[in-house]
Amino acid sequence: MEKKLGLTSLTALVFSSMVGAGVFSLPQNMAQAGSPAALIIGWGITGIGILFLATSLLLLSRLRPDLDSGIFTYAREGFGELVGFCSAWGYWFCAIIANVSYLVIVFAALSFFTDTEHSIIFGDGNTWQSLIGESILLWFVHWLVLRGVQTAAGVNLLATMAKLLPLTLFIILAVIAFKMDVFSFDFSGIEMGVPVWQQVKDTMLITLWVFIGVEGAVVVSARARRRQDIGIATVLAVISALGVYVLVSLLSLGLVTRPELAVMRNPSMATLMVELMGSAGEIVIVAGLIISVCGAYLSWTIMAAEVPFIASLHGSFPKVFKKQNSKKAPESSLWITNGAIQLSLVLIWLSGSNYNTLLSIASEMILVPYFLVGAFLVKVAFQRGSRALLFIALGSCTYGLWLLYASGLMNLLLSVVLYVPGLLVFLYARRQNQERIPLTITEKSIIVILFLIALPSTWQLMH
Repeated sequence: MEKKLGLTSLTALVFSSMVGAGVFSLPQNMAQAGSPAALIIGWGITGIGILFLATSLLLLSRLRPDLDSGIFTYAREGFGELVGFCSAWGYWFCAIIANVSYLVIVFAALSFFTDTEHSIIFGDGNTWQSLIGESILLWFVHWLVLRGVQTAAGVNLLATMAKLLPLTLFIILAVIAFKMDVFSFDFSGIEMGVPVWQQVKDTMLITLWVFIGVEGAVVVSARARRRQDIGIATVLAVISALGVYVLVSLLSLGLVTRPELAVMRNPSMATLMVELMGSAGEIVIVAGLIISVCGAYLSWTIMAAEVPFIASLHGSFPKVFKKQNSKKAPESSLWITNGAIQLSLVLIWLSGSNYNTLLSIASEMILVPYFLVGAFLVKVAFQRGSRALLFIALGSCTYGLWLLYASGLMNLLLSVVLYVPGLLVFLYARRQNQERIPLTITEKSIIVILFLIALPSTWQLMH
């Protein structure tokens, strides 16, 4: 009999899938994008937007308990089979890239201990030595998840508690060492020569990246012990993560000036920790980062395999993704997902790409699935005639549209190019499904338009 996940395990799953690698590089990432004024506005927008999204997920888990397979089923139920598939494809692609980025940054962090000026072993996580280490970690976690989602969630709970120790220590020491004159130096970023509003826009994909995983409890909702735990776990984890992120990014600007922070090597929290508590600080943060990332990677491995498995049960993904093992783990989906991650790791080694490149791709691919959550709640609000529901739904949708605008044209073109191969998978899955409902004229038109846009988008990106 399959063991179900309780509130603590669900909350840890969501918190861990959000708080991974990003928080340890957040001081430098945010200082590079904006001034203290821009960061306060940016976190304000993100905090409100992400709470609207989390509340939308909470409400949908209560209002539509029949849709127990997360954001894919919301998109499919609300807007048809094609849009549902696009939500699942975008989410799955994001999960693969996120997992690759986690593996890369683990070995980039290890380079703090192994690399010298004359000897590069792990580098930015893109050397051949890193590739071997990443592959070993990849297939170890693969084996762990095959033992059952409950086993993996238990290990994740321990990793979540371990990652909170260095983060709490950093926040306490930063509060003690905080200098208001350093924080208020060039408060609105006049030296950057960039308007505050543009600075706010530039922080948006970073603030979204650190919240990817907010839907973790909804994705595995079919494995939850009690339905009401899903929404509670989501909101608890979001509030906790938001508090950690705001404190880490703003307190850092009171330790050193923004220009100094903007050029620090990542994970920048390690460099700051050395200034706070001496050379041991680097070991504390890098060890915390490795534990934290491994926990987040475990959460994301569960979610990355779950979405195509669920989509295949509904006939949107090919039948090959359906197979489960005796522990109820989505076996074939896990093998295909981790095979794609292994291939990506080889490509990173060949191309010399790094964590920041992966960050922007993963953030862009999740925008469509997140927007569709709010859009589906708008439909539910109209069906039930509820103004309160409509207010929350429109808040969630507005945040989704703002993110699409803030991400910029090049990132939008990139996402179109990455969605098009998925359409071929969708059409193949439909051929396998004998009971399929015919596509509408609108759905056929969308497929044709996406294929047509993909050609000039690819050309634009290459040039």
